[in-house]
Amino acid sequence: MPTLLRMPGVAADSTEAILAEWQIPENTPYAQADAIATVETDKAAVDIEADTAGVIIKYLVDPGTSVEVGAPIALTGNPGETVTDLDKTLQELGVQAEESFAVPADASPEAPAGTLGASTAGAADPEQPRRFITPLVRRLAREGDLDLTGIVGSGPQGRIVKRDIVALIDGTHRNGNGTAPVSQPVRTETAEKDVPDVAAATPPGATGYTEEPHSRIRKAIASRLTESKQTAPHFYVRGSARVDRLLALRAELNEAGTTKVSVNDLVIKAAAQAHTAVPAMNVVWTQDAIRTFDTVDISVAVASERGLVTPVVRNAGQRSISAIAAGTKDLATRARDGKLRQAELEGGSLSISNLGMYGTEEFAAIINPPQSAILAVGAARQEPVVTDGQLAVATVMHVTLSVDHRPIDGSTAAEWMREFIGIIESPMRILL
Repeated sequence: MPTLLRMPGVAADSTEAILAEWQIPENTPYAQADAIATVETDKAAVDIEADTAGVIIKYLVDPGTSVEVGAPIALTGNPGETVTDLDKTLQELGVQAEESFAVPADASPEAPAGTLGASTAGAADPEQPRRFITPLVRRLAREGDLDLTGIVGSGPQGRIVKRDIVALIDGTHRNGNGTAPVSQPVRTETAEKDVPDVAAATPPGATGYTEEPHSRIRKAIASRLTESKQTAPHFYVRGSARVDRLLALRAELNEAGTTKVSVNDLVIKAAAQAHTAVPAMNVVWTQDAIRTFDTVDISVAVASERGLVTPVVRNAGQRSISAIAAGTKDLATRARDGKLRQAELEGGSLSISNLGMYGTEEFAAIINPPQSAILAVGAARQEPVVTDGQLAVATVMHVTLSVDHRPIDGSTAAEWMREFIGIIESPMRILL
């Protein structure tokens, strides 16, 4: 008997995820633990591994589709197993029209999209084809109050997918044969008021621009950082460190070792040691308590084509500098390839954002919730300094610590900055 493969909950707080790619073609056998598909959350791409050997009989969701957690995405079975009546099999497996968004071709125009119940589906003409619509489309159709009667989607077997809804809203949708929909989408007066008037929002004479729809990760970044600034009272502690000795140590390490060490690796280690020396910084704010961690886990901001991600270097305080260097290189590579696991993006109390490689001298960063602090690192540049009353030239790096004032007091952050600067300026401590 075939079984349903459902969208797993790849993140603790996620209600939906994007099916990025099918790894196994239909009717191709796979073994236990093989990657069947890749699912993308707002933070990472995660492979779905097979619990047992089998075969994908039929895809129910197209790549690039946002799917609710728990919704069916494929019909699977034993190798060699086939299905002659997909609709009947899905009904036998308990996939009702409301869940799968199966819409009979003769659905009543008065029936709002997404409200088709199982009894209505059963009363439909069995000779009429049924088209399965993705769960995301169900929500979009409801929000836009769209009537999907007569609409033929661009997915397999006429399945209606997100791009069809976008085309319906834009008025550019065409059925598979190139004709206009039999029934144009209908929106109520209330829905019309809720739709932004793009033309009215565009200043007269404004031309020569392009727009790119928000990606999932960009919207997630915007949401998290807006939440951070609204809920976490930020304060800032700034410091300047002479890094000539730090750069000399890095040169010696790279000359003697096989793993190349970056300035950022040394900064991570110094920050971890400062957290160990000032444990009151290794905390996060929760609704009921201040949570103090036993180990120092530090997130590192990595820019990728998908957007900014912050993989976590685990137990940075106890790891050697070469281990940190190897770990951050691996995390950064997989972050840019979109291959980080969800667990590698969660935890920690501090993030480090380094824009020094771009020549940025100094900046302040927004705390990455639910963490309590983020260290913004600028470029190391030669500057005039005063030593024992004499003017000299030294290589100086400016850093800014953004801190959540709820769990951390100003004096604690100042103590941490003093410890951090001391380690950076006496870098042999990093090797201890």
